[in-house]
Amino acid sequence: MATSKSVLVINSGSSSLKYALFDLGKTATCIYQGLVDGIGTSKSFISHRNVPASHHITLQAADCTDHKQGLKKVLELLNFGKGCSGIAAVGHRVVHGGETLTEPTIITHSVKRAIEKAIPLAPLHNPPNLQGIRDAEEIFDCPQVAVFDTAFHGTMPPKAYMYAIPFQLYKELGVRRYGFHGTSYEYLLEQTGYVLNKPKDDLNLIIFHLGAGASMAAIKQGKCIDTTMGLTPLPGLVMATRSGDIDPAIWQMLATEKGLSNEEISTMLNKESGMFGLCGEKDMRAVWDAIEEGSKQHKLALDVFIHRIRTYLGAYLVHLQGQVDALVFSAGIGEASARTRRCICEGLEGFGIEIDAGKNTEGKSKKPMQIHKESSKIKILVIQTDEELHIARQTLQVINSHYQMTSRGA
Repeated sequence: MATSKSVLVINSGSSSLKYALFDLGKTATCIYQGLVDGIGTSKSFISHRNVPASHHITLQAADCTDHKQGLKKVLELLNFGKGCSGIAAVGHRVVHGGETLTEPTIITHSVKRAIEKAIPLAPLHNPPNLQGIRDAEEIFDCPQVAVFDTAFHGTMPPKAYMYAIPFQLYKELGVRRYGFHGTSYEYLLEQTGYVLNKPKDDLNLIIFHLGAGASMAAIKQGKCIDTTMGLTPLPGLVMATRSGDIDPAIWQMLATEKGLSNEEISTMLNKESGMFGLCGEKDMRAVWDAIEEGSKQHKLALDVFIHRIRTYLGAYLVHLQGQVDALVFSAGIGEASARTRRCICEGLEGFGIEIDAGKNTEGKSKKPMQIHKESSKIKILVIQTDEELHIARQTLQVINSHYQMTSRGA
């Protein structure tokens, strides 16, 4: 067994490095969390928080020329010595595991090769994820574990994940729907089980992960049977800057009529569309403020956002044959925006969904909220997600299982 229960969670982006250090003793506690941003630029900085002390500092870090230097700066703040012997393991968020990596796993050479093979499926995310792993392997003398965003959706049936395009593209390139936000969904499923006092394998849920990146998932008997994102995180719901579902022929039209390149169209759909494309705002709070001031354009953007969510809600109610234990709202918008939750749920009494205006209050709550009426057939919950904590727990479970198997083998 590991001599320590401290787990460092790393989420390595193209020019950023998010981190969180957890003590997974009797009670799971986040000790430090932070962000190294602007890596490779003269404006790089570190935002670091001592969570128990509620102490936050921001440091300039102009010498963070790459992720490895950024990680070394983080370790100075965490006060770990050479080799970082106080850390039991490092858990890495990896966006795409393809079809082969569907469980949290200790990182080996073959695992790194599989992550590299999945780069065409997540060209913006997997390369920095992989670089973060390689940098951490050079610095830490402890096991490294990869936890995959796509893994939770590995239980989707072929009828849900296949695209109706030539089958050879699936066989040759793995073109299919994978889904994302998996660590969030798995954490929320677990927490919902606690709230409802019901085994997670018995739960039928519709979960709304509504943040800057937004998605939904249908859960049947604790397993994902459908989700809104696809091969990439672009399709599905309207997001802060991503378009969500569009007619694929729009791509060709933009190339023909506007002379845009593939890269320019991809940038438009991923970074210049969604709520930002419709009304110029990425933040739902600013959208609501503008609506209150009478902006029709912002109201249109909200209407499109809500309409898309309710379209998928209707589909998932059908997929679950109306047998739904709860709707679960989470992430930035889902946790904090009572007005948005109201718009999604209002008028659905005929489907057994009755939201209680008195319980549906603005602002985040660390404790789960139940915001349905007593007469509501389907419960409505608001639960704060914690992807980093879930990655930390899975990381410790993986290494403990590995040591137990090794001990039995010896």
